[in-house]
Amino acid sequence: MHSAVLLIEFGSIILALGLLGRFAARLRFSPIPLYLLAGLAFGEGGLLPLGASEEFVATGAEIGVILLLLMLGLEYTASDLVSNLKTHYPSGLVDCALNALPGALAALLLGWGPVAAVVLAGVTWISSSGVIAKVLNDLGRVGNRETPVILSILVLEDLAMAVYLPIITALVAGAGLAAGSLTLAIALGVAGLVLFVAVRYGRVISRFVSSDDPEKLLLVVLGLTILVAGIAQQLQVSAAVGAFLVGIALSGEVAEGAHTLLSPLRDLFAAMFFVFFGLHTDPNSIPPVLLPALALAAVTALTKIATGYWAARRAGISVKGRWRAGGALVARGEFSIVIAGLAVTAGIEPSLGPLATAYVLILVILGPLTARFAEPLASRLTGALGRGGPASRPVAAEGEPDLAPDDEASDAAHSNSEAARNS
Repeated sequence: MHSAVLLIEFGSIILALGLLGRFAARLRFSPIPLYLLAGLAFGEGGLLPLGASEEFVATGAEIGVILLLLMLGLEYTASDLVSNLKTHYPSGLVDCALNALPGALAALLLGWGPVAAVVLAGVTWISSSGVIAKVLNDLGRVGNRETPVILSILVLEDLAMAVYLPIITALVAGAGLAAGSLTLAIALGVAGLVLFVAVRYGRVISRFVSSDDPEKLLLVVLGLTILVAGIAQQLQVSAAVGAFLVGIALSGEVAEGAHTLLSPLRDLFAAMFFVFFGLHTDPNSIPPVLLPALALAAVTALTKIATGYWAARRAGISVKGRWRAGGALVARGEFSIVIAGLAVTAGIEPSLGPLATAYVLILVILGPLTARFAEPLASRLTGALGRGGPASRPVAAEGEPDLAPDDEASDAAHSNSEAARNS
């Protein structure tokens, strides 16, 4: 009987998530807030609390975090990461300062203590790579001049996770200074070793993992990832960091093949993760933290826009591209929930989970809107303020690259070469 109830509950969850995902796709909207709402509906205090399948969903949620970080690592090569660190690290520092500090200050003002402050700083700092990538693709901005700046900031945030997650793991576990320092040293040592091996011997590793049979490739990559994640967790390093480093170590055709094979599994188990987070959040606990969540969302939306604007300006992007870069970075999502989930599981602060849920719901809805309308709105406001001054250049159509005056010739040549390559 228990197994029958488990199958019924789990099947109902997956079916509901599939229908919600289809509904979100029709609206060209991220399904993450709908998954969180589904978790709230199925959890304690919700409309239809679950019982038999909660433990199974918890295991699926853990696999979801591992696959999210693995797939993120597959997007980048070790050499790309090293290059981004050297070129764009000032933008990463500005991003951290402008967006982590509001979360830390909010936690301290709410009286939650230093550990919760470090956790909430991460929640407000990290943008959602998945949501932003989808928005850029939907808006036709993948080829825009500001897009490499956006991606560089996201890569630096992902790299920072390799250091930040072990720190959070040690803090929420109540480890002392010595144990926490040892955990961080191990994490940095492992990350440095994996990057070194990936740069020097990435082709050898990829050749070892490679297989023409999709089934064997799937089993080897998935098994290796979960094994390394488990070893990392045993060493008091986040399992997600271990998965991220495995993704970095794989490159070339192996990375492309693994990405194709694992994408459906990632989507399934990542959805389980968001549902699981919602299951552990009582809907009745959200209204008391809704006002702080709204205030924090408003502040950090503005600081993300300022981050993107500054980074694009530093890269020589013209004004319209700077606003587009800032607007695209606003969305928070999967990694904010991952960070908050660590604290919720450890029982650090009861209100932290509801605040993070409300915060992510607000910004995952607001993010696509700021990506679409930040630049036109800024152009209208600056045009109204500067009315009567020199005539401004016409606004580029949606999805077209914005050209600075001194870059038009080079971008015309770039467009011609792209057209020739496509033909």
